[in-house]
Amino acid sequence: MYDVVLVAFEGPDRYSFVGGLATRMIDLADALVDRGYFVHQLFVGDPKLPAREERSEGRLVLERWSQWISVFHQRDVYDGEDGKWRDFSRTVPPHVADLVAASASEGRRTVLLFEDWQTANAAIGTAAILDLRVPGAAAILWNANNTYGFGSIDFPLLRRAASITTVSRFMRAEMSAVDVDAAVLPNGIAERWLKALSPTEARPLREAFGDRPTFVKVARFDPDKRWLWAIDAIAFMRDTGARPRLLMRGSRSPYGDIVGARIRTRGLSIERVALSAEAPTRDLAAAVAASSADVLFLDYFIPERTLRAMYQAADGVLANSEKEPFGLVGLEVMASGGVAYVGRTGEDYAVPFGNAVVMQSDDPRELLATHATLRNRPEVVRTIRADGKATAKRFAWPRVLDGYEAAWETAFALTSS
Repeated sequence: MYDVVLVAFEGPDRYSFVGGLATRMIDLADALVDRGYFVHQLFVGDPKLPAREERSEGRLVLERWSQWISVFHQRDVYDGEDGKWRDFSRTVPPHVADLVAASASEGRRTVLLFEDWQTANAAIGTAAILDLRVPGAAAILWNANNTYGFGSIDFPLLRRAASITTVSRFMRAEMSAVDVDAAVLPNGIAERWLKALSPTEARPLREAFGDRPTFVKVARFDPDKRWLWAIDAIAFMRDTGARPRLLMRGSRSPYGDIVGARIRTRGLSIERVALSAEAPTRDLAAAVAASSADVLFLDYFIPERTLRAMYQAADGVLANSEKEPFGLVGLEVMASGGVAYVGRTGEDYAVPFGNAVVMQSDDPRELLATHATLRNRPEVVRTIRADGKATAKRFAWPRVLDGYEAAWETAFALTSS
């Protein structure tokens, strides 16, 4: 059994939770602790919280980094990103090396998992220090969840410092284009997503949605997330008299202004729903039932139980990105018993009209056509929901971790050879 150190910008704090990377790191850390590992999770955390915090009876240690910078950039983890990246690259390596040395002094080896471009320099620096202090005491892996920031990475140095992994065959092909050979280790979802959702959660939303075709989109405001396609698709459905409804939740990115402008340009009515993070799902259902708007902008931190209820109750969840490295939301929708509308890139798990809907074009009219097909074939919808749940079970972290552990053994073997 090894100690594990997870290094990423995103993490469990609300401040640090922007997208799929935070979900990955939180759930991976919990799965590792459940399997018996001691885990350090190092991330750019909320400046108002303790720099170090122990959870799970000391088996999980959270370390909030660059807080002295974050106090001046309180929007989120990526506010002031350049300064945080520079601080991270300089100060993380000696600290992680100390953690490895401490474990080595007690006869334990350490697995270091660095995530995405912001940690590449830290991985390189850590490898250089460990080669001098405790060679062979750690296996260093660097993982790419997307291609952001690739231009800032010294890949020749990174290849020598770490074993490189990624999350899908699509991403492996993307990395081959920059002459990087990466092993594919898929993402996972937390087992709690597989537990049956109480009927009292989804039923109020299902009743509030009524006979209006209702779709959900939860994603960062980013061009790759195909927000404009979603707005155009809803507008086209409206123009045919279908009376669609879109529940949307974005991020604090300036791209949200572009999405808002598209909503206004297409003449869609929009209402803002702002509830507390502790609000029960029935409060959202009441807001939906009271609104006749085409678009409901959910301007609050949505509890996981409400997310799952929305995914299950809606006609579809629009998770079809332009360039999706993995598609974590798609799997969460499947686990919730929903119908995931995914794209054509990194969602290796998706089977068209088997366990998901795979959008095959950039034409917004495809949403109407697909919805009409499914409305007339309810048996297909039932199959998609059932097969989606079965697929999600295969990607629960306890099953996915078996492959990770095999990769760690390989990395240690290469380190010692």
